[in-house]
Amino acid sequence: MNVWSREQWIMADAVTRSRALRSDEIGARSCLVRFGRSVLRRYSTSFFIVTRFLPPEKRALVNLVYAAVRYPDEIVDTFPLPPPQRRLLLTAWRNDFDRALAADSIHEALLQGLPVILAGMAQVVRETELPSQYYHEFLDAMVADIEPRRYASLDDLISNYIYGSATVVGYFLVYIYDSATPDDFQRAMFAAHRLAVALQLTNFLRDVSEDHGRGRLYLPQDLLAAHGVDGTPGTAPTHRALAATVRELAAVADDAYAEAHANLDAFAPDCRNAIESCIRVYGELNRRLASSDLVPGRRESVPLRRKLGVLPPSKYWRLPLSWLGLETA
Repeated sequence: MNVWSREQWIMADAVTRSRALRSDEIGARSCLVRFGRSVLRRYSTSFFIVTRFLPPEKRALVNLVYAAVRYPDEIVDTFPLPPPQRRLLLTAWRNDFDRALAADSIHEALLQGLPVILAGMAQVVRETELPSQYYHEFLDAMVADIEPRRYASLDDLISNYIYGSATVVGYFLVYIYDSATPDDFQRAMFAAHRLAVALQLTNFLRDVSEDHGRGRLYLPQDLLAAHGVDGTPGTAPTHRALAATVRELAAVADDAYAEAHANLDAFAPDCRNAIESCIRVYGELNRRLASSDLVPGRRESVPLRRKLGVLPPSKYWRLPLSWLGLETA
């Protein structure tokens, strides 16, 4: 994946800030949305595609949220910084988020010198009444990931890492997507939780070789032990044992995708195409991982023709507009 350096992020912030401050509040919001869309398009082809099937206003909010979760993740995983500096950057980011929440508008936040990403995330909170504690819990997970620990069991992994790194992001989206009726809200939150678990497990399995090479292993220790894998840092699991662990966790993820799909009707009708497309695309990736030979250095993905095969045909026209930059939000 061709990621941005920290310097490129800083430059993009400066360019977006300049454009936003030359516009009125509505125009400033559009500038931030376009920036979020460019981040999403660069970093996640699959999620970019499925979110194109959302109605424009909800799609715009997702663009803003994606940038707000991507940048802290880049601090932890990508920028060539020592752990203490990563921690300082995340602390400053958390403080800036609180300052952005206290601002009355995007313009006010930008005039205070706050990052455009956080001005956008604060706007999402204002528009959707999303509890700001969820973003704090996401940042807690990013701080914990600076020096990742091992997880004793699947329950430990879900409660103490996946919750903050993925489930709360799913909750962000529930507030954007909305539920079919007020009575369906909690069921939508449950579906978001199960989909977040499935997506995070699939991501762990896709990156297992790369993560292990960086001293990270997100797979549960008891499951590794059951397949004869020594999860001690610095030890390399055998290929066969690791493949067996991956297959078992892929089955867990597959069940979680199925639970999310069974509760799809809890969401507002205008979002179901996008959510179902997400389940289908990432479910396909999960199945490919379950049968993968885990070749080191090869990152499993779903070919574009296969992604198109699980998307709603009536919506294909959106994709050329998105890739050509003709989409308005």
